[in-house]
Amino acid sequence: MTIASSSPPSRLPVGDAAKARSKPRTRRTDVGENRGDGRLAALFIAPALLGFVVFLLWPTLRGIYLSFTRFNLLTPAQWVGLDNYVRMVHDPIFWSSLKVTVEYVVINIGVQTVAALAIAVLLQRLTQSAMLRGIVLTPYLMSNVVAGLVWLWILDTQLGIGNEIISAVGVDRIPFLADETWAIPTIALINVWRHVGYTALLLFAGLQAIPGDMYEAARVDGASEWRMFWRITMPLLRPVLAVVLIMTVIGSFQVFDTVAVTTAGGPANATNVLQYYIYGSAFGRFQFGYASAMSVALLVVLSAITVLQYRLTRAGRTDLG
Repeated sequence: MTIASSSPPSRLPVGDAAKARSKPRTRRTDVGENRGDGRLAALFIAPALLGFVVFLLWPTLRGIYLSFTRFNLLTPAQWVGLDNYVRMVHDPIFWSSLKVTVEYVVINIGVQTVAALAIAVLLQRLTQSAMLRGIVLTPYLMSNVVAGLVWLWILDTQLGIGNEIISAVGVDRIPFLADETWAIPTIALINVWRHVGYTALLLFAGLQAIPGDMYEAARVDGASEWRMFWRITMPLLRPVLAVVLIMTVIGSFQVFDTVAVTTAGGPANATNVLQYYIYGSAFGRFQFGYASAMSVALLVVLSAITVLQYRLTRAGRTDLG
């Protein structure tokens, strides 16, 4: 007499049954590997996160708090509410500094973007030599302070080699850094000279992502270089160009060191850009509360400009399908 089994016999082949039994174990192994990867990622991110908190997040929050206080390093911060912001609104030097900064940004961004785009296109079309790219990048390897001092000596009205050459061709010497009309354009062009190579290489990298067969098809259709530039290069380069513009605008609004070593805000506040005025208020007159209020105002202005640029240029979208 046979005893019936309490469970039906398995209809899965032996190999499939073994695989089915091993699946939960595989999942547990995957979860363990994911946890290990997460810990490793957290380990690598930790130094950057620590630097972000210590050198960016905490100073920003501290500066926002100090903007509502009267603070001079010698006495505890005294809460004054919106007094610093009211003073800022009625401060003619603040508005003059903001105007000077905007003038600098317009000249710097306009000239730098056009020049960098031209250099990037020439690098792509004529040569892709690594040595030539290194030469283009060379001025960027020099610090702003050194670049400012070098151009200060070159453009000196009496002894500078630049004015010596101008005088030799029969033109009157130009006080590039000592005249209210010439000072800001000169500082802007000094920074264009230093940064244009780096900006050009960023745009060159964007050009490398454009498929070459698009240009070949356009040539077959009889398109000229100028037409290909406007119909192919510019539309497909737009996302990269938008990011580069956002970065350069933010950097331009924070110009300081070139002004500090060349004109020190003069002549007659003609180059007293906002960052230099903030520095003078904080470390020259020890008005850290008021300087913090102007810094917060600059933060708000840059945030608004960045959001506006991002939306207008559609930086998050690309025409490459």
